[in-house]
Formats: sequence, structure tokens, C-alpha cells
Amino acid sequence: MTPTQRLAQAINARPIELLAALCGFALFFCLFSGYFMLRPIREAMGIRGGVENLQWLFTATFVVMLIAVPLFAWLNSKVARARYIDWVYGFFISNLLAFAVLFQYAGDDIWVARVFYVWISVYNLFVVSVAWSLMADVFDSTQAKRLFAFIAAGASCGGLVGPAVGALLVDTLGESGLILLAAVLLGVAILAKHYLMAWRAEGGAGRPDAPPSESPRKPVIGNPFSGLTRVLGSRYLLGISAFVILLATASTFLYFEQARLVAETFTDRNEQIRVFGLIDFCVQSLSLLAQVFITGRIAQRFGVRALLAGVPILVCLGFIGLALAPTFAMLAALMIVRRVGEYAFVRPGREMLFTPLDAESKYKAKNFIDTVVYRAGDAVSAWAKALLDLLANGVLVAAVAGAACAALWGALGWYLGGQASRRAAEPVAGRDAEISPRHHPAD
Repeated sequence: MTPTQRLAQAINARPIELLAALCGFALFFCLFSGYFMLRPIREAMGIRGGVENLQWLFTATFVVMLIAVPLFAWLNSKVARARYIDWVYGFFISNLLAFAVLFQYAGDDIWVARVFYVWISVYNLFVVSVAWSLMADVFDSTQAKRLFAFIAAGASCGGLVGPAVGALLVDTLGESGLILLAAVLLGVAILAKHYLMAWRAEGGAGRPDAPPSESPRKPVIGNPFSGLTRVLGSRYLLGISAFVILLATASTFLYFEQARLVAETFTDRNEQIRVFGLIDFCVQSLSLLAQVFITGRIAQRFGVRALLAGVPILVCLGFIGLALAPTFAMLAALMIVRRVGEYAFVRPGREMLFTPLDAESKYKAKNFIDTVVYRAGDAVSAWAKALLDLLANGVLVAAVAGAACAALWGALGWYLGGQASRRAAEPVAGRDAEISPRHHPAD
């Protein structure tokens, strides 16, 4: 067996898929290296604006999403699918360059801190969402079960390297220099995307023996609001939206408690950045091990259901533990479990839900769910958390509410996993017809 064959076997890929899988890995490595260099800065900016004001930043992020999503959907309808990511990533590169200048000359301004916090929350969801749209477009359902976990491991590797590089270079490059480096990495991701779209026609979802699919040389059909109408016209997509809202609710409750306890325990800004960086390092290390050695094999043997339902059950138990022992150590452990579970199991499983669908669902409906729906869940749960804190100042009530949300999250994940398996086994025309706006789905 050649070294190439051994490597392909190790990552659960076919020899023809090896370079594409490595390229997908590299694309997510670049995205997440850049983001996780900036994430500790974002967290410090959020605390700088006041922990008691975080719900306002979440709401502002949601409002920006409402404006941005139709604009990007309009762009998606005007440029070829193969070029859409070039435009999106090019736009965000220009934003990063502008922030590098702002941090150089007005880095201590409170409004720069707030704008950066909101912007990077939008940036992260958009660049990751369109990257997963690309993966769902390039690979078919069978390939996705084998390869998405390894490709997601690129995100975990980037999540390890990014904080380490940021910690090593922040004194030398400063915050502006790290932002410029993130822009360079986003440019490299564009190059990786070009290879993947070319390979799609030879060994991926567009290969000659694959089921018919729309040409990537044409724009995605629909209008700027077709992502919304596509979601409203399908119970399957509405179910995914509810799954994302429950995920966001559990995450937001934990995030607010983390911010509160870190602000109380560590008063120095550099100490706060180091704590957030350490948590990120632990999360990405554990996620990487799971993605490389566990996730893909679980998906093949037990199906998508196991990926989508297992983690919420653990989070539910963790919330119960937090209610019984409301300490920073317990919270940090639950935060790590939740994020490792999301990155290693839930996110790859969630992306597999889109592989049986058509291009409009993969790009427009998916982007609407990943951005507007996700941030709506953030904003609503942020205000709900603030209300719970007013009614009962403590962790207990929030932990009980979080446990209930996690239980619903797990039940919905089990249902969606079964639906995805059924759709993957159906003819392409039948799958697409069920979610077309011109039909009334009964699923």
C-alpha cells in the first residue's frame, strides 16, 4: 500500500477524493486560523462594552444580519455559483483591511470595540456558512458521511493554531497586524475553493456518474428573499431552523454565564484574553481528536441521528450538573463539552442535512438559517437570559431552562437525522420537488 493510499484510508477517503478532502481541510484551516486569532480580541471587546450590554450587541448583530442576508442573496442570484464565494470573501477581506486601520488609530474607542464585536459575529457566520454550502455542493451525500468530519477537523486545527499564533504575535504585530494576517488567510481560502469547484466536475457531486445537479456556471435561481420563502415552504427546513434556534439558546445561556464569571474572576484585559484563548485551545484539541478518529465512523455506522442527538443529551445532563454545582469549573467543563460536541459532531451532522437538497436550498435557504435564524436565536435567548437574571439572580433558573432546551434540541436532532437518511435514498427529482416553492410539502 502506497503512502497516499494509507493516508486516504486513515481519513476514510477514496484515493480519488484525497486531494479534495485535503483541500477542504485547508480551506477550513485558513478560515478558522484567522477567526480564532481574532476571537479573543472580540471577547475582550464584548467585556469592554459591559457584560450587562451584551444582549444589545446580540440584537445589533441580528439587525445587521437582516440587512446583509438579502444583499448576499441578491448577489447569489446575479453571479455564477462558482464565483459567488470569491465576491463574498473579497468583500470581507476589504472589511478586515478597514478594521486594521481603525485598530491602529482608534483601538481604544468604545464604539470601535462594539462595532468590531458585531461585525466579527456577522463575519464568522457568513464565511463559515458559505464554506459549508460549497462542501454540500462539491460532495454528494455518501461522500459527506465519510469526509465532512475530516474536513471539519481543518476548522479544529485552525482553532488550535489561530490562538497560539495570536498569543505569540500579538506583542509584535499588535491587533492590527493580526487582522491583516486573517485577511491573508481568507485570500488563501479563495484559492482552495477554486480547486474544489474544478474537482467537483471530475470526482464530486458533478462527476459524470453522479445524480444530475445544477450547473455551477449559472447563478442560483430565486430573489433576495427566496431563502426565507424556501424555508417557510418546507417542514424539513423549518425543522432545521428550530434545531439551530435550540442550539443557539443553549449556547447563549452558557456564553453569558461564562462572560459574567470571567469578568468577575479576571479583571485585567490580557488575563481575560488568555483565559478565552485557553478555553479555545482545549476545545479545538478535543474536537480535532474526535473529528479525525470518531465522527466519520459514527456517521457511517449509526447515521446522522447519532451526531445530532447525542451531544444535546450530554448538554442537558451538564445543565443539570450546573444547577446542582454552579461553579466556574463546572461551567468551563460544560462549555468545553458543548463546543467540542458542536464542532466535532453536531456541525458535520447539520451540514449533512443539506447534501440531498438542491442548489437554492444549499446556498440561499442554508445561508438564511445559518445567519438570520441563528442570530435571531441568539438575540431572543440573550433577552430571555437577561429576563431570567432579573427574576432570579443566579445560575439555577437559567440552568433548568437550558436543560429543557437541550432536551428538545436532542429530540429534534433525532427526527431530522431520520428525515435526512430518507431523503438521501430518494431520487433527486423527488427530493427537490418536495421543497420547491411551487409545491406544498407533506413531510
